[in-house]
Amino acid sequence: MAPSTLNSPYVDTVAQYLAHLERGDVEALSALFSADAQVFSPFLGWMSPHPFFTKVRDASGQSRIETLDILVSAQGAARAVGYFIYHWQLKDGSMVHFDCADVFDFDPEGRIARMTIVYDTHPIRAEVGDKYA
Repeated sequence: MAPSTLNSPYVDTVAQYLAHLERGDVEALSALFSADAQVFSPFLGWMSPHPFFTKVRDASGQSRIETLDILVSAQGAARAVGYFIYHWQLKDGSMVHFDCADVFDFDPEGRIARMTIVYDTHPIRAEVGDKYA
């Protein structure tokens, strides 16, 4: 990996995103996104960032993010992936643990234009049910 890739501003943005997500800081999360950005959630479909992260915060208790890696595009695209284990505590105190990859596409100003969340929903749906919808 080229040294310039390691110092990618995308890596910093994804690291900030993961820290804000762990804290449930809707305003800080939303500030990382462009004005017309969209988030795709396997549970909720396409949403604007602020309403999406508000739903996540309102469904969550004290969650923890275990960052496994932050990857940048080998093709030179304005893209990065945050790969992590989400130790998600729901409002009722129950815990759900799952591997997740959030794929970030950036605009020319370095803000997140689109984020696609990828994880296996089958075991999560059984545990979470309608506590998140």
